[in-house]
Amino acid sequence: MKRNLFFLLALALPLMAFSQAKKAFSIVTCPAQDASKGMNVSWGADTLSRENYLIYTTVKDADWKKAVKVAADTRLCLTYDTIYSKNEKNENVYENVRFTKCDVALSGLKPNTQYKYRIGEAGEEHFFKTAGSKNWSACIISDFHSYTPLGKRLTNAMAMIDKVKEYDPSMDWILHLGDITAWGGSYSFWEKMYQEPYFKEYMWAGVNGNHDNMTRKYRLSNEFFRDAAFYPRNGYQGEEGVCYYFTYKNALFIMLNNEHMHSDETLSAAQEWVRSVVKANKAKYVIVCEHYQWFYGNDGKTSQYGRWSKVFDELGVDLALSGNNHIYARTNAIYADAQTDGTKGTVYIQTPSSDGERGVTITDSLKYNTDKIKFRWSEGGNTIGAMSMQVTEKEMVLTLFDRNGKKIDTATVLAKKK
Repeated sequence: MKRNLFFLLALALPLMAFSQAKKAFSIVTCPAQDASKGMNVSWGADTLSRENYLIYTTVKDADWKKAVKVAADTRLCLTYDTIYSKNEKNENVYENVRFTKCDVALSGLKPNTQYKYRIGEAGEEHFFKTAGSKNWSACIISDFHSYTPLGKRLTNAMAMIDKVKEYDPSMDWILHLGDITAWGGSYSFWEKMYQEPYFKEYMWAGVNGNHDNMTRKYRLSNEFFRDAAFYPRNGYQGEEGVCYYFTYKNALFIMLNNEHMHSDETLSAAQEWVRSVVKANKAKYVIVCEHYQWFYGNDGKTSQYGRWSKVFDELGVDLALSGNNHIYARTNAIYADAQTDGTKGTVYIQTPSSDGERGVTITDSLKYNTDKIKFRWSEGGNTIGAMSMQVTEKEMVLTLFDRNGKKIDTATVLAKKK
């Protein structure tokens, strides 16, 4: 009798453990290399979970009758374990974070189509739209430094996306330019952020910021950014899933990691990779994104522009986007260090902060690059701003908005003959 009892208990324990498993968390949709045919989905799962799969179909399939089930690639993630941080009560903590990292690479999708998916049988619905429409648009935002003890930062950023969506209700996806967390090593900051509705409704693509790359104690690693999502693994050695590229209809996006470009050698490696990507991918628009600013917004002094402008001239880059400086700055098209009529050259734009707490006041008049920088903007320490990007076959129009939805600046990037 005792032997049978022990046997029954042994069978029951796994079922008891499964019943206590935490629901899927940190669900985020990212582009595949070709966002018209594929999409990458990432989430975290309890190590006890047995529902490490995704079910997807088109939005038009109301009853999920044509849904497809796809098993995730899984691994035990210890990237964020035992890292010193803060909790929502502003208490000092060591985060004990061990979970199953789940990645699904969806392929064979229909272009220009709205899809929905859920994790497991009863998960919340999430949505994305594949590329393919002749005209498309995105929201561009950066530097909201999500930090659970100061939840208003994230609230301000999401409210700013609201304003961009009011201007452009049909926006297709969201592009971020880094520093979306205060400390990328603090997994609770990512997990809290991913609960926001905009992560359920849209594809997100972005770059690794210096804050996303560090812990509270300034331990640096690109693994924090890499393991918080599932970006294409088409970057160069050591930067796979951190540096990456993807096409969205008529545009090639190349995403760089400034934290791996501090020396001449590592900068050269990044530049050679960009050359190879542009050569292998023909596109109407070439857009390069990184976190660090092209110019210092206060006085206009050259920053990353000095490291990249000749490469962009060589490759015909149309638009260069960045963040970090917390001051919006924008040029017209520049080629060979001189402004053009827009039929040649690169437009350089760096976005403002969007958290309402870490902005920078413009205190100096331009001393440098007065012939290049055409507009600057900041609200000081409480700056909240973001941009709309609307793309047609003829041009890209980028519009900056403040927290009230007021238009602050507009830049047009003409389609050029490559």
